[in-house]
Amino acid sequence: MQLEQKLNEIMISKNLDIRSCTETQLMHGLLQLVKEYEDSLSPTEGHKKLYYLSAEFLIGKLLSTNMINLGIYDEMEKILSANGRSLAQIEQFEPEPSLGNGGLGRLAACFLDSIASLNLPGDGIGINYHYGLFRQRFDNFKQVETPDPWLDYENNWLKSSGRSFNVEFGSFSLDAIMYDLLIPGYKNGICNKLHLFDIKEPAAPPDNGISFDKTDIRHQLTSFLYPDDSDDTGKLLRVYQQYFLVSAAAQLILAELDERGYKPEELSRHVVIHINDTHPSMIIPEMIRLLIKSGLPMHQAIQEVQLSCAYTNHTILAEALEKWPSEYLVQVAPQIVPIIEELNRQTKQKYDDPEVQIIDKTGRIHMANMDIHYGFSVNGVAALHTKILQDSELNSFYKIYPNKFNNKTNGITFRRWLMNCNKPLSNLITQQIGDGWHNDAEQLEELLDISNDNDFLSKLIDVKSQNKLRLSHWLKSSYNIEVDNNAIFDIQIKRLHQYKRQQMNALYAIWKYKQIKSGMLPARPIVMIFGAKAAPAYTLAKDTIHLLLCLQNLINNDESAAQWLKLVMIENYNVTAAEKLIPACDISEQISLASKEASGTGNMKFMANGAITLGTMDGANVEIAELAGQENIYIFGRSSSEVISLYEHNNYRSCDYWQDDEILDIIDFIISPEMLRVGDPSSLTRLYKDFLTKDYFMALLDLKDYIRVKEKCLNDYEDRNLWSHKMLANIARSGFFSSDRTIREYERDIWKLRARD
Repeated sequence: MQLEQKLNEIMISKNLDIRSCTETQLMHGLLQLVKEYEDSLSPTEGHKKLYYLSAEFLIGKLLSTNMINLGIYDEMEKILSANGRSLAQIEQFEPEPSLGNGGLGRLAACFLDSIASLNLPGDGIGINYHYGLFRQRFDNFKQVETPDPWLDYENNWLKSSGRSFNVEFGSFSLDAIMYDLLIPGYKNGICNKLHLFDIKEPAAPPDNGISFDKTDIRHQLTSFLYPDDSDDTGKLLRVYQQYFLVSAAAQLILAELDERGYKPEELSRHVVIHINDTHPSMIIPEMIRLLIKSGLPMHQAIQEVQLSCAYTNHTILAEALEKWPSEYLVQVAPQIVPIIEELNRQTKQKYDDPEVQIIDKTGRIHMANMDIHYGFSVNGVAALHTKILQDSELNSFYKIYPNKFNNKTNGITFRRWLMNCNKPLSNLITQQIGDGWHNDAEQLEELLDISNDNDFLSKLIDVKSQNKLRLSHWLKSSYNIEVDNNAIFDIQIKRLHQYKRQQMNALYAIWKYKQIKSGMLPARPIVMIFGAKAAPAYTLAKDTIHLLLCLQNLINNDESAAQWLKLVMIENYNVTAAEKLIPACDISEQISLASKEASGTGNMKFMANGAITLGTMDGANVEIAELAGQENIYIFGRSSSEVISLYEHNNYRSCDYWQDDEILDIIDFIISPEMLRVGDPSSLTRLYKDFLTKDYFMALLDLKDYIRVKEKCLNDYEDRNLWSHKMLANIARSGFFSSDRTIREYERDIWKLRARD
């Protein structure tokens, strides 16, 4: 009753009524109510505090998740239902904050949820991007990028902190205005924060797509996440963004240290700074600079920072391990250049191996190298990824610092990715084993005790059918695409990158289409769903989107094929779309080239929701196979060691696969007359030629094995009893991948926030 009274008071203050107001008006009222609840909560306090620095925080919509964590969701759902309103419907009107791109940002969001839920003192620090990565739309079967002005809506989640810090660049300075986004823990009365820094005078949205004046740093600094860096101005803007983030963060950290009653020389005893990928790496020289400015000698400042900073490596891809030309930093932040040079001098004095130097012979500053030398911990994000780092990619560092390296397999918050997005399954599980798994996801293993309960297995299938029906309705209303909800839903949703091999899945779609056209029909219809954004300057990735959209048009408009195969490319794929797609998925496509995917987190979300993994032995797929059992997932392709060897010896040549008539027939279809009638010849031809002459991420290497195993997977689906056992095994073993478990390991092995001196 108190909750309903509060909501009524808020709506009356707006001259509105719960029953008659619009969904948007009610959404704003609920948002205000949730913010008032959050304001009554307290932050976690302790002698040591974590600051989690990340370029991305892909937090998704917050209304439902925050109500779940506050413990008011179920009651609010009943209140609204009694007033003739649907909470699920109202949630659709909440804009999604555009503060991230893919797995890196989604992981950071899950981590903040778990840090608060585990009652740990820790806040996130990022940038308040006004237009996000971009909003994706499709025009003429191609990706078009437009701004995503998520901040424009009234009464958003951001709160002014009343704090700002002056950031000095080479020739000017800007005030970093700090906004807070509150992160409530799960039913524990705790509320931590995500601090987002912004500038005073941000630019208006660009007039032409996402093109803007990248030299106008004073007004464009916080406009876009990952501005196009195909030219020097874009690269420089990224450096400006990164220094802006770390300088403001360092000033905040020292200000809060002082407010907590500690001196700068006590930094490492009371602060942990976590560097999430290389984007925030300049926190190291910037914090050293500020400590020296406060009166510490350089050697002590370096030591304090080295004992305070921990680094997570998220990839072995060279382009993700940032290396900035020294002249960029001379222009952007000349004050930290002497410090980086001193760190490099000390490193060279100890080690003569060129691979471990901070500044290479061309003058480029290697951010990851600096993180490893001048931090106390380096972790990978899945068992296989960490092993590859130690054995090959970062082996030179591992030989120097074996005790710094450790693994922390990624995790997801089950509060959003099961309790919130899949209430039918969540409720079914709770009815069976109680709600203890809400706080301890590994209690899902109790489901194994009923693995032969046919009634429960039948209910699992029914829940999946409900979710597929819900998704079918959404696809119809959003895209005017009708799909058979009794079909197999085969889904690949992730950032578009050649190493993730959406292009190989597209080749399967061609193969399957040709099979159907030749009269070889599947046992039941198949719906292939893709969701992905391609970086604006990533030509081959955008060509792959074009291929998929052309195939969608061709296949879905072919009456003889469309009744058996549908292809759907989700426009502007984001967290909101994922929350609809994941619960409905039958087959989870995790098909990256072995050794290239550090971990993945989508694979974990699908697993928890009862989808069956079809993938390579890459990233966390390895641990999924170990936990669920090899018999409960579908593995194909070369191993990571085989792939690494092919790269090392330059032994992969795509032209070798021209001799296989079946493969060549599939590739030739890309530039067939029927495709060229639909698509852009230059884009399709470029992709076709890449398959024939380069295929750097070896789609052709694994294609036939992929087709073979995928066909087995589709056939096994017809044994509904067998499939339901696979579903149960995956759900029951998914608890290991809770971000609560991951954060407990970070706390135990790295942060030690609860330890006492």
